[in-house]
Amino acid sequence: MFLRLLFVLLSALNIAVGAWLLLGQPYTRGGSATDPDVQELRLLSELPEPAATAPAPRPIAAPATSAPQRALSYTCLALGPFATPQDLRNARQTLAAQATRMRSRQEQASQTSGWWVYLPSAGSRAQALALARQLGAHNIGDYFVAGSTGDQANTISLGLFKDPANARKRRDDVIAAGFPARMSERSESVPEYWLDLVVPDSANFDWRSRIHGTSVGSHSTSCF
Repeated sequence: MFLRLLFVLLSALNIAVGAWLLLGQPYTRGGSATDPDVQELRLLSELPEPAATAPAPRPIAAPATSAPQRALSYTCLALGPFATPQDLRNARQTLAAQATRMRSRQEQASQTSGWWVYLPSAGSRAQALALARQLGAHNIGDYFVAGSTGDQANTISLGLFKDPANARKRRDDVIAAGFPARMSERSESVPEYWLDLVVPDSANFDWRSRIHGTSVGSHSTSCF
């Protein structure tokens, strides 16, 4: 009796499970679990991932503009003449920190070597010797008769003087004795050493406090 009852219960349970599988799942029949025009509910895990979007470009900041700088102005000077190349090198080393640019140069300059007192050419050698004897007759010594060739041919030299005052006195004494004495300046070419500098006007450049030399001066020169 018990086995028959168990068999009936199992049969009924199988029938119920089959009916539920057949009638209780709407998706197996292709139907919808929602009413028409009602959006279907889904789990977040079932939603498709949104497409990645590129981040909006960051605005590029305009470059900061610096305040306009004031243009520097410069002064160009020539210092010299220096007595020796070593004096020039010393000055260059002393002023190097204050100058924007520097250059050294050497020039040839005409320098007075003395004053010459003389009698002009007598025209011939014989006339020059005769004139020299006349000088001796007037107690005028220390003269020299030049040769008969060259730029000073047949002139009579009365002396070369470093001091122009002494030269003038010699000339005047000979003129007072009746002779046409003359006086001329003699010169020679000598080297001069110069230092050219370009310095900013704002540098408060004072070379005189650094360079010591009575013969050194300054003047404006063209920039380089």
